[in-house]
Amino acid sequence: MIIYGKQVCLYALSKHEELIEKVYIAKKGILPQSLYDKYRSKIKFLENKWAQSMSKGGNHQGILLEIAEPKSTSKDEIKNGDFVLVLDGLTDAGNIGAIVRSAYALGVDSIVATGVKQLNSAAIVRTSSGAMLDMPFLVLPNALDLINELGQIGFVIYGAAMHGDRIEDIEFAKRRVLVMGSEGFGLSKKINSKIQQHISIEMKRNFDSLNVSVAAGILIHRMGYAVK
Repeated sequence: MIIYGKQVCLYALSKHEELIEKVYIAKKGILPQSLYDKYRSKIKFLENKWAQSMSKGGNHQGILLEIAEPKSTSKDEIKNGDFVLVLDGLTDAGNIGAIVRSAYALGVDSIVATGVKQLNSAAIVRTSSGAMLDMPFLVLPNALDLINELGQIGFVIYGAAMHGDRIEDIEFAKRRVLVMGSEGFGLSKKINSKIQQHISIEMKRNFDSLNVSVAAGILIHRMGYAVK
């Protein structure tokens, strides 16, 4: 797959040599000398028009990478952690990428995307500033069995909802699952039936909701510290 943009490409080149297949450069001096020397045999220089074509008009900033698809996480790896994030029906790569970035920085152990068959991995890698390359991530069209299994081994299932209990009043279980629904539809009925406690962010003004990636960041931060 192709990713582009200076920040995410430099991150991948620095941290994930095993994934790098080709380095495309459309701007001289974009790479630090150490990385240029390291990847010299994989570098190909491009005219800007070809870089624009490869990035489909995106802001490539003079560098693109062809990388292997990150390895998918297994159910067993999901179960081995303490803090699991489930994205129920989210499809927007910008929102998912922002959530992955926050989740990785704030201590989530793994992410499961459900209610979708596939996602735009390249876009999520880009919008997560490369965090997607390090975050255990699994796409499950139907995650009900996994949620049941997590409940059976001691995880408490929390779901974000407008009518939920205030996060400030909750002490969270050590082994916990946070489920975030889509902005348009919220939690799906099947997933919602598995929620053990609904949680919410109290608004200081009369406003209906936050962007899902912002809400996820706030909830993840709180759930990372207010643990029994």
